[in-house]
Amino acid sequence: MSPSPLRGGVRGGGVVTSAERTGETSRGGAWDAAAAVPDPEVPCVTVADLGILRSVEIIDGVAVAKVTPTYSGCPAVLAIELAVEVALRDAGFEARVERVISPAWTTDWITPEGREKLLEYGIAPPAQSSNSIRALFGETQVDCPQCGSSETERVSEFGSTACKALYRCTACREPFDYFKCI
Repeated sequence: MSPSPLRGGVRGGGVVTSAERTGETSRGGAWDAAAAVPDPEVPCVTVADLGILRSVEIIDGVAVAKVTPTYSGCPAVLAIELAVEVALRDAGFEARVERVISPAWTTDWITPEGREKLLEYGIAPPAQSSNSIRALFGETQVDCPQCGSSETERVSEFGSTACKALYRCTACREPFDYFKCI
């Protein structure tokens, strides 16, 4: 997995006073506020876990968060942008969110922590790198997040959201979502 090429948020910590809202401390606090926003469609992961929060910078006193949608038709993109803006404002920052569409987001940007959270939530994380021809156009081996069996079958190309497919485990008989490689 390769990390997001623009994921440059500085992770700071704690409460940031107005006197400290300069430099790295301010940017770190802004990153932390934005990074904690949960994805509205998959609430077990944050926008940082998914890698869609690209960066947070302080520009002329304004926290500017750059966000990349998972795909161009994602119905949650406006909700995510508004939630990031609200989180920054609640943390005491003037805020602006910018949508960045290039380079396009890929499931390779999901952090290892995000993949683990998906699995614990019952969603099979993407199995292969998005640049794999097999991942994009072939059958992908998906292990069951409930029992770990590799004896699974795709039921539908689309699951609870367009970015997930519906699978069924033939071993434990449980249905589950698989976060598709993009």
